[in-house]
Amino acid sequence: MSNSHSSDKTGGYMAEKFTRKLGRSQIEVSALGMGCWAIGGPFYYGGKPDGWGNIDDEESVKAIQTALDLGINFFDTADAYGVGHSEEVLGKALAGKRNEAVISTKFAHFGNSETKTLNGTNISPSYIEKACDASLKRLKTDYIDVYLLHEWNIGVADVETVCSVLEKLVEKGKIRTYGWSTDLVDGAVLFARRKNCSVIQHCLNVFEDAPEMLKFCVENNLASINRSPLAMGFLSGKFDKNSVLPQDDVRGAGHEWVPYFKNGRPSDEFMKMLDSVKEILTSKGRTPAQGALAWIWGKSEITIPIPGFKTVKQVEENAKALQFGPLTKNETDEIERILKRK
Repeated sequence: MSNSHSSDKTGGYMAEKFTRKLGRSQIEVSALGMGCWAIGGPFYYGGKPDGWGNIDDEESVKAIQTALDLGINFFDTADAYGVGHSEEVLGKALAGKRNEAVISTKFAHFGNSETKTLNGTNISPSYIEKACDASLKRLKTDYIDVYLLHEWNIGVADVETVCSVLEKLVEKGKIRTYGWSTDLVDGAVLFARRKNCSVIQHCLNVFEDAPEMLKFCVENNLASINRSPLAMGFLSGKFDKNSVLPQDDVRGAGHEWVPYFKNGRPSDEFMKMLDSVKEILTSKGRTPAQGALAWIWGKSEITIPIPGFKTVKQVEENAKALQFGPLTKNETDEIERILKRK
């Protein structure tokens, strides 16, 4: 899988044009994407806050446009984020620039956009097409580049049904390609059999490696889209043992599935891990966040991390990681050794 590199002067510094292909689809994207969960604003899942606190839509729009100016063209959202609000903000930010962007969105969760509450999941054929049409409308576009199943674990029989609907959506021109957001390799295997499946979105960061999933994606010519590349902000290095996140933030809301923060406090275990590898991550003048993204690129040539953002400043910092490029093999090997994963 090739990476193309060229330089152009944007945003006051030399931004590397560092690109990757979305697997079999051959759609070219920047090696860094932007995750649009946080810009969806507050919403509830399982009775608990599932957003990242309050947001400023104008700042979100500026941040998306800044990303485009800095050579980032890949944006990952979902109809669940802010119960549709993230898609609306992205649609607004890309008005008149749709052809410059590659949009990935997800389906399966349904909810009430008035009360900002997710109420359950639905993967029936009629619902999937309805969800796709609703996303198209919010995104103000007539096609979605990448459409992802947003339900972590479904039955084997359901995979066939879901993929058949997705193949039909490709035929109708509503979506270009599709994939699954899952950490289960055996699930990914079932999706990968289908012609127009090109990507798997899964968790990958310095704390949580995914060697089996990466190997599977390489062998099957699938792009690896990496959620939680900064471990929900932990790898930005801005937290210490006294940090406490508010309860209206997904990291402080008490969700069982959030490993890095417990009751809004950074986990001691992950704090020790970060301290032990920080020197390598910050080599060559990188910030911890830039080093964490560089680690992901160093793992494989198919990885595309999608860090979240709420501000222009965060986008600028993450975009600058493209200039530094991947960590070297020696550096990634050293991190494995320190974390005793070999």
